[in-house]
Amino acid sequence: MSQGKINVSVENIFPLIKKFLYSDHEIFLRELISNGTDATLKLKHLTSIGEAKVEYGNPKIEIKVDKEGKKLHIIDQGLGMTADEVEKYINQVAFSGAEEFLNKYEDGAKESGIIGHFGLGFYSAFMVAEKVEIITKSFKDEPAAHWSCDGSPNFTLEEGKKEDRGTEIILHIAEDSTEFLEESRITELLNKYNKFMPIPIKFGTKTETLPKPEGAKEEDEAPTQEVDNIINNPNPAWTKQPADLNEEDYKGFYRELYPMQFEEPLFNIHLNVDYPFNLTGILYFPKLTNDLNVQKDKIQLYQNQVFVTDNVEGIVPEFLTMLRGVIDSPDIPLNVSRSYLQADGAVKKISSYITRKVADKLSSLFKNNREDFEAKWNDIKIVIEYGMLSEDKFFDKADKFALYPTVDGSFYTFEELQEKIKANQTDKEDKLVILYASDKEAQHSYIEAAKTKGYEVLLMDSPIIGHLMQKLEGSKENITFVRVDSDHIDNLIKKEENQISKLSDEEKETLKTDLEKTIENKSYTIQLEAMDSSASPFIITEPEFMRRMKEMQQTGGGGMFGMGNMPEMYNLIVNTNHELVSEILNTKTAKKKERLINQSLDLAKLSKGLLKGAELTEFIKRSYDMVK
Repeated sequence: MSQGKINVSVENIFPLIKKFLYSDHEIFLRELISNGTDATLKLKHLTSIGEAKVEYGNPKIEIKVDKEGKKLHIIDQGLGMTADEVEKYINQVAFSGAEEFLNKYEDGAKESGIIGHFGLGFYSAFMVAEKVEIITKSFKDEPAAHWSCDGSPNFTLEEGKKEDRGTEIILHIAEDSTEFLEESRITELLNKYNKFMPIPIKFGTKTETLPKPEGAKEEDEAPTQEVDNIINNPNPAWTKQPADLNEEDYKGFYRELYPMQFEEPLFNIHLNVDYPFNLTGILYFPKLTNDLNVQKDKIQLYQNQVFVTDNVEGIVPEFLTMLRGVIDSPDIPLNVSRSYLQADGAVKKISSYITRKVADKLSSLFKNNREDFEAKWNDIKIVIEYGMLSEDKFFDKADKFALYPTVDGSFYTFEELQEKIKANQTDKEDKLVILYASDKEAQHSYIEAAKTKGYEVLLMDSPIIGHLMQKLEGSKENITFVRVDSDHIDNLIKKEENQISKLSDEEKETLKTDLEKTIENKSYTIQLEAMDSSASPFIITEPEFMRRMKEMQQTGGGGMFGMGNMPEMYNLIVNTNHELVSEILNTKTAKKKERLINQSLDLAKLSKGLLKGAELTEFIKRSYDMVK
């Protein structure tokens, strides 16, 4: 038996571990199981190259809870340690023996899946334990070793009684951590951190029903047997080659990741690269809503099949954090700040690779089955639009497959849209004007008016589309987006109509005076226009620039311009060729004229969605009076 002090560079490492190194004590189990996995995978590699003259077999890691004795056991069947190795790797606080092993067996060991990335590993046990024991026997023909430490720098190391190879770690759980003696808590942690570890993990047993023996009667009960309860899947889908998986395999893995998610994913993207960095994974496009915040933190980050976090900001481009799935890479640094991740060269390359793979997959889906791509557009558009807005490289690729739907359900790429508008627009010198609606129901009358004039109207209704349109206008030559109820429509109508007013200049002056006298709200700029007599008598439009500024304000972009609250400004277009306008002009009774003007204005407001509150109540009352 030997005694001594652990060789550490601070007076007492244990308070440091408990208070500062880990913010979440529950990860001790991840650390210890990771060490056991490393020990098992090391043995596998050594037996494969003939350096370990033992039978590898079918090793597993076992977790046992002794609630009465207040102990938690983590047992592996890996390569174990000699007393000298315990001295080297435990007492010297060598953060991980994995790095040394990988350097020694550089040619083949990196493909073995050895983890070796999880900080102080073994010493995380002292976050929850007042005393820790290690009972270990090496695969070499040497005696077992028994190490014990009570949470101070003092330890004991003596010969152990273990007969079979491997390591057993016994945690004597501290009074403030007794939650880790509950089977339900351990099950929760195993499912969270170790669900896809590459070595089977046993936690208790379960009853398995066997087939009935031949000749058994129907009422006879089927025999049962107790079997190991293996809680993990050591060979998850992302560790396999895409050629070895079919569509049902991908859907099955999605259900494994998200057992409470009942909707099937729309499609998946399999990531697999080994140069200039290592990364595997599967990303899924779920059906998305327009609420950007609800979707995030669904992608799980792993290192060699060990769960690390579901906050992948800084690693995955922000617009893709709405996707779901798994990313596994040994090249992503752990436990560092987001700003560090964003500056890390390997992480930048990983982020660019993921962006490119997603763009390539979307492009492939578009080219191979456009009809299906169009059917899924509303479920995926928010990711694509967000990506086009935030990532220039993605914008360049997405420009070829991003779709622009019309209110009638047709879909165009931007190039197709340009060609169609060019063919229909008579004045070739002007900018191409792309009409769109943001609310099909609220802007219905405006949409119908535009369609009767032969205009194609897009339906662009996602919450960030206003910002994307500005980017498109800045990156494309001679195009402008115009909402179907904006003031730009006024110019289009004038250009299309080319009508001569039925009213004389004097009559128009009189009409304008009557309108200005009756309409007290100075937010409205009155414009008299000669239009087709079948067009509406009063039409309200909004200056496009002001409307966009208000929308940017609502989505967080207005503050940068220091504009404060934007004022309400509208144009009231009065059709001088409409019969009702002539009647307003020729009505002799001031009261009736006022009522006709107010009723016409309120109908225009109603069409624009501006009639609310007391004004709506007054309009309804006036309408009933007029009906009577």
